[in-house]
Amino acid sequence: MGQPVREYLLTLCVTAAVTYLLTGPVRKFAIAAGAMPEIRARDVHREPTPRLGGIAMFGGLCAGLLVASHLTNLKSVFENSNEPRALLSGAALIWILGVLDDKWGVDALVKLGGQMIAAGVMVLQGLTILWIPIPGVGTVSLTPMQGTLLTVALVVITINAVNFVDGLDGLASGMVCIAAAAFFMYAYRMWFGYGIEAAAPATLFSVVLMGMCLGFLPHNMHPARIFMGDSGSMLIGLVMAAGAVSVTGQVDPDLLNVKAGGLREATHAMVPVYIPLLLPLTVIAVPVADLVLAIVRRTWQGQSPFAADRGHLHHRLLEIGHSHSRAVLIMYFWSALIAFGAVAYSVNNASMWIVLGIVLLSAVGLVLLLLPRFTPRTPRWAEWMVPPRYRRVAHATAPAAETDGESAVEPEEEREPVPAGINGATAIGDRSRFVEHRRAGSHR
Repeated sequence: MGQPVREYLLTLCVTAAVTYLLTGPVRKFAIAAGAMPEIRARDVHREPTPRLGGIAMFGGLCAGLLVASHLTNLKSVFENSNEPRALLSGAALIWILGVLDDKWGVDALVKLGGQMIAAGVMVLQGLTILWIPIPGVGTVSLTPMQGTLLTVALVVITINAVNFVDGLDGLASGMVCIAAAAFFMYAYRMWFGYGIEAAAPATLFSVVLMGMCLGFLPHNMHPARIFMGDSGSMLIGLVMAAGAVSVTGQVDPDLLNVKAGGLREATHAMVPVYIPLLLPLTVIAVPVADLVLAIVRRTWQGQSPFAADRGHLHHRLLEIGHSHSRAVLIMYFWSALIAFGAVAYSVNNASMWIVLGIVLLSAVGLVLLLLPRFTPRTPRWAEWMVPPRYRRVAHATAPAAETDGESAVEPEEEREPVPAGINGATAIGDRSRFVEHRRAGSHR
């Protein structure tokens, strides 16, 4: 087992290194190409930032798959399955669509159609859901039409879930990296724990996805020097969906019964991902929840489900007083809790300690979530030892100032939008900084 682990680690490092090294040149290219749109009303960042980070992430994907295809153990994935080629074909299509959207903008319905075409290309090459294990019924084989429709729906939902949550620096890449790590643990256990070769492609996809996100994160952490854009968010969403389809729709539950030693053990192993449509909900539950809430909110208000707004979960965290970095970390926490909790429950769902641990961590997460509601004020004699936001004198010395939870700032005033150009956030000169800080809900 040690040899496959080393090969997975090598694939992860190569993917991350290529993505990291390509991101710098891609940033300069994005600036020169003018892929730096002006700040919109719903944006959180305060200066134009180049997009097209998905170009570097796609380069990392190709490098990771290329290296894996020449390794002793992982090359069998390419020899015995056409799924890596199917993933690369679909990823190339969705990446091209994302690049066009980052540079010129693409209508929402056109993007939806492109996502469905990319999913259809993967289905034509064999990456599709073949059956569904249903409790109390057994394994239900799907017709080609049913499998195609279910696969396309799963891919489109996952892509848009990741795309919707991409609103803060480092948020989408970090959350997907956490989900990919949890998914790798599950798929690796299916392959080497039960000896099911059909789980091998999903294991490889998860490692490559982790490398793409880890390589891009250093450039994307707050304050971000480059955004992944739709070319990146849709790409990592498609890779995540491909892994979900592969491990759930290709692994025969009857074979799992034999490998696990019986129906009861097999049922326990498949608990968190028993129905394919539940897989993205357990692995990336927070983005999917944000997607569902956004659709309900916009439809209720008489708007298009694709209309952009500032009502996402990360926007609400900023509105109740969390800083940018703390909002991202809270989203990381909940993603890790749900994803790794589901994996732990699949390993031993009879243990009460796992359930109690999840409940305890959920309570900790709720306390962190509501922390800005309880801002203590220190005694005057101890104010010099604490940050300014805990000092009583902050309001007395600046009565007309506005406080954003961290420091007193000048009253808001209208400012001209910063044009997207070579004098904005560039890799050539210094990055400009705005003096004022604004609340998430303020007019930009």
